[in-house]
Formats: sequence, C-alpha cells, structure tokens
Amino acid sequence: MATITLKGSGQKMPLIGYGLWKIPRPQTADAVYNALKAGYRLLDGAGDYGNEKEAGEGLARAIKDGIVKREDVFITSKLWNTFHAPEHVAKLARFQLELWGIEYFDLFHIHFPVALKYVDPSHRYPPEWFGDDGKTVELDNTPIQATWQAMEKLVDEGLAKDIGVSNFNGSLLLDVLRYARIPVSVLQIEHHPYLTQEPLVALAKSRDIAITAYCSFGPASWIELNMHQSVPSLLEHDTVAQIASKHGKTPAQILLRWATQRGIAVIPKSNNPDRAAANLKSDDFDIPEEDMKTLSGLNQGLRFNDPSGMSLGLSIFA
Repeated sequence: MATITLKGSGQKMPLIGYGLWKIPRPQTADAVYNALKAGYRLLDGAGDYGNEKEAGEGLARAIKDGIVKREDVFITSKLWNTFHAPEHVAKLARFQLELWGIEYFDLFHIHFPVALKYVDPSHRYPPEWFGDDGKTVELDNTPIQATWQAMEKLVDEGLAKDIGVSNFNGSLLLDVLRYARIPVSVLQIEHHPYLTQEPLVALAKSRDIAITAYCSFGPASWIELNMHQSVPSLLEHDTVAQIASKHGKTPAQILLRWATQRGIAVIPKSNNPDRAAANLKSDDFDIPEEDMKTLSGLNQGLRFNDPSGMSLGLSIFA
C-alpha cells in the first residue's frame, strides 16, 4: 500500500484509510473489523464521532483473530473543541485511548481551530457544538498556541507519535508553525473537486506537511444533514461519470485517485464491503493530466463542513 512519510516522526501513513465519521455505534465494531480484514491499515476517528469504544472493539477483534497487529494499524483521532485548555488535552487523549483500548495514537489532531467551554466527559460525551441548552455555542478564550504546546506534550509522553491540525486555514497554519517545537505532521481538510483549496494545499506541501482529504465525494455525506446546497452529487456528476467510464473505474475510484495521485491521503467510508474494497484499490492506476485538470475545473469553492452553515454563527473559513 502506498504511504506518506510524516515529517514529525518519520512514520509512514497509508495513502488510503477508512473514515469512521457517521458510522452508527451498533455497526462500528463490525465495520472496523471488516475494513481491516479487507486490507485497510489506517482508521480515521475522532472523539466527536461518538464511536471510538466500538471502533476499539473491532480493532481488538481483528488483533485477536490474527488479521493485524497493533503496530500494523495507523490510528488517527482528534481533540474536540471543548478540550482546548492545556490542562484538558492530555486527560482527554488518555480518555480516548482508553475508549479505543490502545496505548498511543499514531496521529492526533486539533479537530477545529475553535475553543469552546469545557464540558466534563462524565457529564456529556461527546459534547458536540452546543452547550447544555442544545442551542448556544459557548466560546472559550484558550489560544491555539496554548493548545498546540499541550499537544506537543502528548508526543513527549508517548501518547501520540505525530500531531496535526484539521480544518485550519493558511494563516492559522502559519501561526502554529511560528512557535511549533514539534512540527505539524498532517493537515486534514475538506477537499474534493467542488473545493480544491489549491493555495492551501500548496502552502502545506511547501512546509512538508502531509494532507489528508475528507469529504472526497463532495455532498454525498451531507444530504441527510440538509447541508448539500442542492448541487449534483460528485458520484453522479456527468463529468466524473464520463471519466470513470473511459478508464473502466467507478466514480468513487476516480474521485479518490484525483487526490491520491497528487499525494493527498483520503479516508473514505462505506458500510458496503464491495464498495469499501473498491475504494481501497483506487491507487493502482493513473488519471491522465487532461482528465485531472477537468476534474479540478469543477471547483466552485463550495464547502459543506462549515460551522457558519450549522446555525453556529462561527465563520471560521471566512
């Protein structure tokens, strides 16, 4: 399997992983087990997904059955917004590791560049965006520098091999790089032909920061959340379909290869074993440059994971 060598630790991160967002808890253990059995070696989770315990159960079963060893699997998780204060970072990481049933994360991200009021995990977990009233976003004044320095201690203590950021724009990324003692290994961003983010991608690459793309299929994951903005699904887009047909591939494979061919990691999710297997085999061909440019030409700067569109009033990408 193709990999990306990370700047921080030198460990190799698989180019194609299995995303755990929106997998229902009752299905997560089986989904993880089946993904590992199919050959996936990167699991992308987060505290906010609410299924880390079940993901750990699937991992443990795969280890018990001899499918993988712990060191074979690259496990990513993320620090939620309510735990940005330095005194909460390591405690939360240990809490999440316990849910997974593992001793370290291969990669641990700051999930969003937004600090929210602390919520004790014993009170409510995952805390999500809103306070206890279910409608108010309660901000906290912790600066990113304080959070990043606490993240660095996770590496010092062996709780994470690499640390990264997610949903950061260019100016925030440069800010972290000014004071980072341990480098930013990975930037995880929404990235698909409707949102190519070319300047941000170029900036990260110029600083040897690996990029992981989420939402590779565009609006497909957002329809049920009513956040798809009524645009054609990239999986059903005529241009994508034509390129897929020309190369004898599925539209999903074309969309994933559009990213991985440029060295950008992807973390697609599918509960369908056949589609999951097909997604994993999306890096054994190359898309001609002309078709790559055609796919990039679909860019509309269209973002789906935008807190300003979720009644949160947080225009962090403005």
